[in-house]
Amino acid sequence: MKVSRIAYKPVGLALGAASGMIAGAAFKQTWKIIEGEGDAPDALDEDRSWRQILLAAAIQGAVFAVVKAAVDRSGAVAARRLTGAWPG
Repeated sequence: MKVSRIAYKPVGLALGAASGMIAGAAFKQTWKIIEGEGDAPDALDEDRSWRQILLAAAIQGAVFAVVKAAVDRSGAVAARRLTGAWPG
């Protein structure tokens, strides 16, 4: 295993945690724009329709995937600038 990959592991874990927090905040704002409500439904919310629950799940998945990819890619680019090696 490359030294750059091993050295990047703790950075990657920290970036993963940060991306989860960023994605959660981004999803909440996105849901407010789409539905005009502050609280997104979860699967066991009996007062919400199937449409709302599935829409919220799809949007949440998309937001989390995009944020994670952007943060991971930014971290890898920064690591290459610092070390000269790609951490993957």
